Amino acid sequence: MTAKEPPAHAVILAGGRGTRFWPRSRQRTPKQLLNIVGQESMLQQTVARLAPVFPPSRIWIVTNSQQMASVRKQLPRLAPRNILAEPVGRNTAAAIGLAAAHLLASASSESPDALMAVLPSDHFIAHTAAYRRVLRAALRVAARPGALVVLGIPPARPETGYGYIERDARSSRRGQRIGGQSVFPVRRFTEKPSLSRARSYIRTGRYFWNAGMFFWRVSTLMENLQRHLPKTHSALLRLAETVDTPRYAATLRRIYADLENISIDYAVLEPASRDPRRSPVFVLPAAVGWSDLGSWDSVYELLARRPGENSSAGRFLALDATGNFLYSPEKFVAAVGVRDLIVVETPDALLICPRNRAQEVGRIVKWLETHRGESLL
Repeated sequence: MTAKEPPAHAVILAGGRGTRFWPRSRQRTPKQLLNIVGQESMLQQTVARLAPVFPPSRIWIVTNSQQMASVRKQLPRLAPRNILAEPVGRNTAAAIGLAAAHLLASASSESPDALMAVLPSDHFIAHTAAYRRVLRAALRVAARPGALVVLGIPPARPETGYGYIERDARSSRRGQRIGGQSVFPVRRFTEKPSLSRARSYIRTGRYFWNAGMFFWRVSTLMENLQRHLPKTHSALLRLAETVDTPRYAATLRRIYADLENISIDYAVLEPASRDPRRSPVFVLPAAVGWSDLGSWDSVYELLARRPGENSSAGRFLALDATGNFLYSPEKFVAAVGVRDLIVVETPDALLICPRNRAQEVGRIVKWLETHRGESLL
């Protein structure tokens, strides 16, 4: 970081429910607080990846009141004031704005502005050193006033469940080089295309998956919120005035439920990329071994070393059984003549489904919500 750049802070979004990871993921212990892959939780792994770049005083967690105690227990090095709780879920624009309000409140004459790296808490990154190099380059680009920066994952397949980022076709194939990384202007964002369109995106070589990792100055974010979400902008300014005062909790409860319920992509990035003069949005390709771990099937794909291998959390026997994900750490599992199944056991529930229907597990949570299954949520 040069002397002219504002201090950089990491804002980790950790308030999701992870319903597709039921029955392990519950309201108080969602996906990001579980050791889905590895010994530590996904949140702990995220913070550990960032530790060489951000000191603990500049790492912020945005979660909710149900999960706050668990977050504090898992991250004892973070000061309690750096763990923020939303009183009600209002999507990512509000969650990021909440962190921005606290950074505004902590501004000083020496550091009147700050850089924000907005990152998910529940993604897997295989190549951490490469990730940190891209992250540092993204912060350098985001230090430019007005710049909005997003990391783009080079697509491995024509995926229809992700959003896509298209780089400007007029830029060279290598783009501008900053910190040894390519940087491209963004032409547009596209949400969850059809399979045929996703295939055409892959062929052009101009598209990346949107992994939800963003970088900008606090002042740049607030300027865009004022332009696109003026109601939220005004409310956040009022909230910032109460941070670290006795009025904060009451003000937060009063204003938060009325904030626009919209993602930061729809609220800021997409309209900004449509600027007819010159897009202020930039994408940095991030070939970092990324996975969003969006379902039990994606966990299997990450853990299986070869096609058809069975993956198990404990002792198991497979007889004419292939491609199965078996999570039952306390019991011996015997699988006979079954293929491509997901089996997940907890003390009070058992999930069984084909791997190719793992995305539908969230429907179970919706059913439990409407059929008085609170004890299983």
